[in-house]
Amino acid sequence: NEYKSYLRMGIITDQVKAEGVTGGCPVDHTQSSATSKHPVKHDAVKSGGERKSFSHKQQIEAQKAISAMYSECPSAMDGSAATIPSGCPMHQGNEGAAAIDPENMMPPPNQRPAFDQPFPLSTDREVSSIPRASTGKKWVYPSQQMFWNAMVRKGWDWRKEDDISPEVVADIINIHNFNNEKAWHEILLWEAFHEEECGKPELVKFGGKPKELSPRAWFRHHVLRYEKPFDRHDWIVDRCGTQVRYILDYYDVGMEDGNKEAVHMDIRPALDSWTAAKDRFKVFAFRKFPSIATVLFEYPSWGRLGSE
Repeated sequence: NEYKSYLRMGIITDQVKAEGVTGGCPVDHTQSSATSKHPVKHDAVKSGGERKSFSHKQQIEAQKAISAMYSECPSAMDGSAATIPSGCPMHQGNEGAAAIDPENMMPPPNQRPAFDQPFPLSTDREVSSIPRASTGKKWVYPSQQMFWNAMVRKGWDWRKEDDISPEVVADIINIHNFNNEKAWHEILLWEAFHEEECGKPELVKFGGKPKELSPRAWFRHHVLRYEKPFDRHDWIVDRCGTQVRYILDYYDVGMEDGNKEAVHMDIRPALDSWTAAKDRFKVFAFRKFPSIATVLFEYPSWGRLGSE
């Protein structure tokens, strides 16, 4: 069914299945530069596009751990540069420079081993598929060492962990990167409604709001009595001059019924404008009344958006 791409957009239901996209990796790597790093480590993805089999605990704890790291980094969402510690993720600039990056309000990343660190960790950083607004570059994911340093700085004691190892840290980073790629892919599905006006949306900034329930999450929890999301991010997307805020709610959906992914992301544009409200109505119409929706609305093409 060609309308299944819409099922996850705005409703927490089936997994996204977009036209023109096969497997689990939402990036057309034939469009990438030969010198660019792959945006998702292939040891986290099996052949045919299937993810490596991470356990329920691994997936949930990885997302929570990365969110804990993000919580001390405003990522340009509030502009409080004076309080930003070193080692914040997704900074892309000269690591020898001391100045705060004005685009993400972050200092150079801390790649030095922490005191009493029990094993060496990689300082390699994966280049994502996500375009960074107004730079002509891509956002860069944190390294294993950056993650470790940020967690130690927040008071985490690795000695209290039963199974901490370089492999565990690597899995956390891989799960985080995979989830971000999947999130960007779904944002591109929404942006396909506007492909005529903007064929290459870009990510301006992002921030974590784990303690703030979105309006829909509040309604689902307090009225419908569903579980709360365990995490929330807000991403600001540049739609060729228009900034659009997307809300990403992260739910623990378990791994029953053969489900391989314990983290489910509910992603949609925030209701900050009539345009966002219309987009969400279109998705609702395509999902509930597809035969009528195809008459009222133009069905977007998926394959071209965001390609280079």
